[in-house]
Amino acid sequence: MSRSFPTELSGCAEKLIRGRHATRAFRPEPVPEDAMRGIFSLAGAAPSNSNAQPWQVEVVSGAALQRLAGALQNAHAEQRTSVDFPYSEGMYTQVHQTRRAAFGAELYGALGIGPDDHAARAAYDSESLRFYGAPHAAFLFVHGDGEARLAADVGGYMQTLLLAMTAYGVDSCPQGLLSFYADTVRAELGIAGGKLLVGISFGYADERAPVNRVRAERAPLESTTAFHG
Repeated sequence: MSRSFPTELSGCAEKLIRGRHATRAFRPEPVPEDAMRGIFSLAGAAPSNSNAQPWQVEVVSGAALQRLAGALQNAHAEQRTSVDFPYSEGMYTQVHQTRRAAFGAELYGALGIGPDDHAARAAYDSESLRFYGAPHAAFLFVHGDGEARLAADVGGYMQTLLLAMTAYGVDSCPQGLLSFYADTVRAELGIAGGKLLVGISFGYADERAPVNRVRAERAPLESTTAFHG
């Protein structure tokens, strides 16, 4: 038996999902504590295999965030990377590389950085370790030895968290680069154990920043999804 949903309900869901986008310039004002607790409480409703909930979330604000930003930039300058989940450019297929290149051209174009200006791109990467000026960052750690399976659960938590932030009117940006310095994050926050999957900067968007007008295109349904019957 098929189920139907009220048009307004499906419309709200689509608006929420399509309304979420990465923010790369933030205003300094913090998210109120009650909104913060509501967001992370809602994110905890994310599904996980056998309800294991293998995530540990570290939320950093204020002076602690500023100290961490300095430590991350130092580690970046000294090339002290420490990646818990291996990364390589070779993990992307040609079609993925094409999508990445198109997005990169749009992003750096909005920043006024030319395609061959490698110095400016490197400087922007370094500055991004200050969380794009966001007043908060959340670090998502995977606990357990399940590697990809547990990381997939934490990925599900991440998407739920991002949508919860959107529902509360809070802007966000998942930053893969933050996970390149896992040991630095653990040392600064006094954390033992867990594998760092991603860091998320969040707060309120600076709507005046041109970079925040960049919207990544999504691949057409037919190129990513097959229906079998």
